[in-house]
Amino acid sequence: MKPLHRRAVGAVKEQDARMERPPLYGARMWHRAGHLLLNLPLGIAGFVLAVTTLSVGLGLSVTVVGLPLLAVGLAAQRSLGALGRRRARAAYGSGIDEPGPVRPRRPGVVGYTIAHLTDLLNWRTALYNVLMLPWGILSFTLTLVSVVVLWPVLPWVIRGMAATDRILIESLLFPGALSERVRELEDDRGTVVDTAAADLRRIERDLHDGAQARLVALAMDLGMAKERLREVETEQDVAAAAKMVDNAHGEVKLALQELRDLARGIHPAVLTDRGLDAALSAVAARCTVPGGVKVNVDLTGRDGEPERPDSAVEGIAYFTVSELLTNVSKHAGARTASVDVWRSDHQLMVLVQDDGKGGAAPYPGSGLAGLAERVRAVDGVFLVDSPDGGPTTVTIELPWHTRTARR
Repeated sequence: MKPLHRRAVGAVKEQDARMERPPLYGARMWHRAGHLLLNLPLGIAGFVLAVTTLSVGLGLSVTVVGLPLLAVGLAAQRSLGALGRRRARAAYGSGIDEPGPVRPRRPGVVGYTIAHLTDLLNWRTALYNVLMLPWGILSFTLTLVSVVVLWPVLPWVIRGMAATDRILIESLLFPGALSERVRELEDDRGTVVDTAAADLRRIERDLHDGAQARLVALAMDLGMAKERLREVETEQDVAAAAKMVDNAHGEVKLALQELRDLARGIHPAVLTDRGLDAALSAVAARCTVPGGVKVNVDLTGRDGEPERPDSAVEGIAYFTVSELLTNVSKHAGARTASVDVWRSDHQLMVLVQDDGKGGAAPYPGSGLAGLAERVRAVDGVFLVDSPDGGPTTVTIELPWHTRTARR
């Protein structure tokens, strides 16, 4: 979930909480009171774990085992922090997502140690566990005294301590927006690298199995024709040599066609020269859907002049639509399909629909999942609505990054 979406969810929950107006001595107050009372035993456990981890790990850091032990201890504290986040969600309804796991950049003990020692959330969790002992003693004592002695003001005491407890948890146990953004960018970078590697393997395979094989056959045919022409004695020899040259000419045309198809798969010239409208129309013309594919592209700017998005975004939109229409031709069993592309403020919107059998889903490892990852690599959105029996609707939202259209 993106940070903006998280804040929106949190705002809705807070608004709902204000509208509900729970009673002062209701179940919510007692739930939070129980949460505050549990801070003491959990604070003792967290404090002991944090102090033991830091003292042993840092004390032995001059040895080989010191830093790995410290990394293991930080990982254990991170697990205890996850318990604190779950308790906060149950008591306060916090809508922030669970942080992602620590991902070592290299295998083995060294990678594991470096990853955990350089993770800021691990150290913030250790600080939280240290502070939990004094805070647990304070919250436990005030809650217990309020229940026994300060009954008339109990709801306000609970609210004040709950607000403090929530601030402590969300400031130390939840990842910051910057760290979440870094993690998202790292995931996107991995997706881009994998996609580029897959494209390179595809190009290499197509060259090896297609154009290269035909060019080898062409060279052999021309060599045989050359030898035959040197030994021409009869009309039959001339006819045989002419047939070889004719076969070689056919191989040349096939090789050229395969090279054109390969170049179109890398980046079609029509997309560079004429933009999405012409490029997608060419893709739709090659689609084998019986009723054809309707293409509607409207990228007119506010001044009435045609505009084009950033070249990388334009390429992603083209290849995504191309793959989707290929899937429609092969798997959907559709009679008709349509592609709509338009600009909405700073977004490029793409809508691909077909009247096929439906049931499409971006499950892990599928082609749709790969397309979704490619779109998310540029902070886009990829949504699939495909109930059994159809129709199927794929909505794509990409950033715009305006540039002046070519004339």
